[in-house]
Amino acid sequence: MPQGTTGTKGTDDATPRQRDEAGTDFTGAGRDLDDRRRISRQIFALALPTFGQLIAEPAFILIDTAIVGHISDAAMAGLSVGSTIILTTVGLCVFLAYGTTSQVAHLMGAGKRREGLEAGIDGLWLALLIGVVISLALFATARPLCSAMGAEGVVLDNATAYVQAIVFGLPGMLLVYAANGIFRGLKKVRVTLIAAVLGAVANTVLDVLFVYGLRWGIMGSGFATLIAQWFMGLFLVVPAVLWSRAEGASCRPRLRGILGTAGDGIPLFIRTLALRAAIVGTVVLATHMGVRVLAAYQAVNSTWNFLINMLDAVGIAGQTLVATELGARNIRRARTLTAACARAGFGSGIVIGLGTVAMGLLAAPLFSPTESVQQLITVGMVVLGVFLPLGGWMWAVDGILIGAGDYTYLAVTCTLTAATYLPVLLLINMLDTRTDMGDTLRMVTLWSAISIIFVGMRAVFNGLRIRTDAWMR
Repeated sequence: MPQGTTGTKGTDDATPRQRDEAGTDFTGAGRDLDDRRRISRQIFALALPTFGQLIAEPAFILIDTAIVGHISDAAMAGLSVGSTIILTTVGLCVFLAYGTTSQVAHLMGAGKRREGLEAGIDGLWLALLIGVVISLALFATARPLCSAMGAEGVVLDNATAYVQAIVFGLPGMLLVYAANGIFRGLKKVRVTLIAAVLGAVANTVLDVLFVYGLRWGIMGSGFATLIAQWFMGLFLVVPAVLWSRAEGASCRPRLRGILGTAGDGIPLFIRTLALRAAIVGTVVLATHMGVRVLAAYQAVNSTWNFLINMLDAVGIAGQTLVATELGARNIRRARTLTAACARAGFGSGIVIGLGTVAMGLLAAPLFSPTESVQQLITVGMVVLGVFLPLGGWMWAVDGILIGAGDYTYLAVTCTLTAATYLPVLLLINMLDTRTDMGDTLRMVTLWSAISIIFVGMRAVFNGLRIRTDAWMR
């Protein structure tokens, strides 16, 4: 067999001629190269379908943004406030996916397949319970919440209408998150991509029908997303339950398991709460900068949420692979996969960042017919694209630390990040009030603060962590 293939002997067993020619062991080098290629294939085989399911909720908001943006600037601004509330709520429950993925993958790696699937089922029951409670609470408090974020007048009316129309789709979306945890742990992620594509198509068709055909305005956009969310939820829950039952796992609600899943999710909830507080603070600042800035911020922010999930797909692929190796106590392999995923995240950030800059220069009219808003969208997209490689690296490492169960460290460092970032937003607001920056400088400042402080600090904390062995324990 030729040297450098997977069938060649390793370094220790190589012949003297193999080792000594040109002073290099080509057999070992070839094996290492082949291993790196195999790891890359593993990462992207999981990342591409995972990207499909991750973008579901951001894609719904992005579709809503493109359609609602052509109703009026006030409707777009209202969507910015309302969608922030929805994305914040869904984001706070992301532990349903991350925690379930980690549990299932660890148990699978340890050879406990049935127990892993039952942990996933516990996540489904918890998702349904949380979704129902949150939906009722948000429906009752929609207007005061939107008002607290700075919305007034017709912007407040639009924001409230959107939240109340979409909110009862949340149980369906949270079921999607929990089911995804099962599929990721099993490494059966193609079905999640199919669900995401079908959900996006349904949301788009219904958006056009309700907003333009039936003239329901921004409320129609919310109803369209609600239907798409429940469609995706049922599409994923049914096969998750069937596969679990086929493996002998119980699908009954188990109070101990549900409480255990909730308990494991507390540090992740704190982590996400800190991050979402920072995002909400940014929207509040944008609200005080005027309708044009807020409308443009919504377009860029919707794109950012979409792109984050493209980058996060690499992190979740690494999360699944590394968690499985840690469950099997294969520490060296886990570290190798971590380095590979970090490189993949950085490279993906470069490619996606270039695409974001191009999109900002060419596609701004898709989000608004107003020329001044289009210009601000372009500015925000360019700033965002420049910093995306840093974000790609950070999200890849972040996903791996979650998969390793390093929840407490992430909760502490994300809280520190938010505690630094929020005062910076206050300083920006004070500076703008005193000097009247102008809309273009406002957009540059907003997205620079997000990229340098909000993303940059987390990258530093995550980088310091993976240089140690503590996260693998």
